[in-house]
Amino acid sequence: MKVLAITNQKGGVGKTTTAVNLAASLAVEGQRVLLIDMDPQGNATTGSGITKKEALPTVYQLLIGAASLDEVCLPTDFAFDILPANRELAGAEVELIELEQREYRLKNALQNNRERYDFVLIDCPPALNMLTVNGLVAADSVLIPMQCEYYALEGLSDLVETLRKVRAHLNSRLEIEGLLRTMYNSQSTLTQQVSNELESHFGNKVYQTIVPRNVRLAEAPSYGKPVIAFDKSSKGAQAYSALAKEILERVAS
Repeated sequence: MKVLAITNQKGGVGKTTTAVNLAASLAVEGQRVLLIDMDPQGNATTGSGITKKEALPTVYQLLIGAASLDEVCLPTDFAFDILPANRELAGAEVELIELEQREYRLKNALQNNRERYDFVLIDCPPALNMLTVNGLVAADSVLIPMQCEYYALEGLSDLVETLRKVRAHLNSRLEIEGLLRTMYNSQSTLTQQVSNELESHFGNKVYQTIVPRNVRLAEAPSYGKPVIAFDKSSKGAQAYSALAKEILERVAS
């Protein structure tokens, strides 16, 4: 089982879009996938076709020890499972502070289910809080979606520093799995400059797959579907399909 935290402290970079569409694309490749929604906004939940009202219990109950993984886990129509979230999860922040092993709650919950899945994808909130820390402690590695724009590089150095601290104190095996360029505009000179800078800094940690700006990709969540189920001929669907294949090739090698 490979556990990937999909994280970036900057919001609006395509983090949830990546989590949902990568889950669906890996499932199409025959992988057994669990998607964990660790964001109180619950966008990965609704984007996977689960309405937040019916999603009870949620990750919140799992983290505070009120429900087991089996009780929280829901199947989706897209061949992957999900641990859903809703606004209630925001309350876990406060409650976790008083619980024993507060940083390890998610890791411990996954421990007995290592044989069930090939991939676990964790959609972390766009902030460094106790929910994100739980995701990073449970993960083997992190996938960082980012836009190729000026501020993205600043945010990236903050994130790398955060990962260094987590590795030093909580999860010594945590590493960067890869950087994914999202919402890519090939017409922009700045985009290409930032992209080149990423490649020179991070080398083969930067995925060859690039996710372009794509209308169908942006529309799919409002239908509660990954883009591969919404319009599989779209450029967005093709990009995430290529990313799933690239990740599988890396894991195999």
